[in-house]
Amino acid sequence: MLKPFILLTLSNIFMTFAWYGHLKNMNGKPLLLIILISWGIAFFEYLLQVPANRIGIRYFNLGQLKVIQEIITMSVFAAFAFFYMRQPLKLDYLWAGLCLVGAAYFMFREDLPNA
Repeated sequence: MLKPFILLTLSNIFMTFAWYGHLKNMNGKPLLLIILISWGIAFFEYLLQVPANRIGIRYFNLGQLKVIQEIITMSVFAAFAFFYMRQPLKLDYLWAGLCLVGAAYFMFREDLPNA
């Protein structure tokens, strides 16, 4: 049951670099080159994401999988923004995270005891 979380986390690391990594130091490169590099990175994202969802669907429903993925995405993005892009962490990350906690509650509440 832990495997989907690990695979989705690794997948999201690749996804975040494919989407945003080029913004740090590749601004002067041709757009087509950046697109091809991003596609190459995204290939590894999909190598992890597809098996993660195939394994995860055994334990979670589709909505739960999506919320899990979004929580992981926001966590990975916050770390990426702070450590790689050197962006300050703002309280907005906390508020967004709390919204995701609410989303997780609603998606998983029927599985909670005494819900």
